Amino acid sequence: MLFASTQGAGHFNPLMPFIGAALRQGHEVLVAGPSALAPTVEKTGYAFWECADPPEEEIRPVWDRTPTVSAEEANVLVVREIFARFDARAMLPRLREAFEEWKPDLVLRDPNEYSSAVAADLYGVPHVRVGINLAAVEEGALDIAAETVDDLRTSTGLPGDREGERIRQSPYLTVFPESLEYPGEASPPHVLRFRDPNASEVSEPLPDLWRGLEGPLVYMTFGSVAAAMPQAARVFPIAIEAAADLPARVLLTVGRRGDPSAFDPLPPNVRVERWAPHAAVVAVADVVVCHGGSGTVLGTLAAGLPQVVVPLFADQPYNGERVAAIGAGLAVAPRADSIRAAVMHLLDQGSFREAAERVAREMAGLPSTDAAFVALAVSAV
Repeated sequence: MLFASTQGAGHFNPLMPFIGAALRQGHEVLVAGPSALAPTVEKTGYAFWECADPPEEEIRPVWDRTPTVSAEEANVLVVREIFARFDARAMLPRLREAFEEWKPDLVLRDPNEYSSAVAADLYGVPHVRVGINLAAVEEGALDIAAETVDDLRTSTGLPGDREGERIRQSPYLTVFPESLEYPGEASPPHVLRFRDPNASEVSEPLPDLWRGLEGPLVYMTFGSVAAAMPQAARVFPIAIEAAADLPARVLLTVGRRGDPSAFDPLPPNVRVERWAPHAAVVAVADVVVCHGGSGTVLGTLAAGLPQVVVPLFADQPYNGERVAAIGAGLAVAPRADSIRAAVMHLLDQGSFREAAERVAREMAGLPSTDAAFVALAVSAV
């Protein structure tokens, strides 16, 4: 089984529950991705097939343009130009070599890694999408990317597919619970939902970082890349300002590229760390404040915790909107007063936790990702 991903952790991490399931069942696994993904994959120990990154002179003008346009326009630029054009074009040559040398029987794809769908069709190998976003967001991204991906398809001699139907009709695996999805919105035609059996596994308990301070625990986390993005990094001092007056212990993580010492001196109730295991924190937390990244949102819901979503970019506004719509939290702007008021409201009102716990029970009732490959075999009959 060949798993293909773009470079971001938010794209690769959703593949991992299915990689683990494949390995537990004795399948041979190869991960393919750009060289920028290599350090992430190396930490897992999975076999990695390194493909090319797009040239910096191609992608830099697009990234530089995204802060100057609306969020919707930025999303179109990233999906159509970065993912569907430059990333896919750079990946395809080495990916074709992987198909010729390694001969995979099945391809499981990050939905934004488009060259793997092209290569799979070229070599007659079935391909499957592994959702990284809400289903409606995935469908919207495919609408944006389809014509650009088709240009890559036809350059290899494949027949045209301007609407992206070859991808749209592929099976779609996701760990998103149905209740979180947009009701009535377009979704992939062949959806199979699962749960990650290891999502709540706590390898070691969270240490006492507050030296005897008591009160509820509020966990603030804004993902792995915010510290490296100037526009997103401004959320950290805002979060600390919001936390200062809370009657709670607060843990803020800034990501491995962040510097906790940059925020000294801190309020006595606040601790800043680069990173903490999400499962260990949510096992003892009362409220989570986050950016709305899919992994964080799902991990928090699986723990039955309410959350304050402070969207920064990409799919995060949609996730925040859906968390609020199902009553499992609130979505607010990145302002200290808004964050503080939302946290106090969630601590005060038990209905948010009750809603989150309902979703946690829904997620716990889904089949394990270990059942994914049997389900795929059945759906193909």
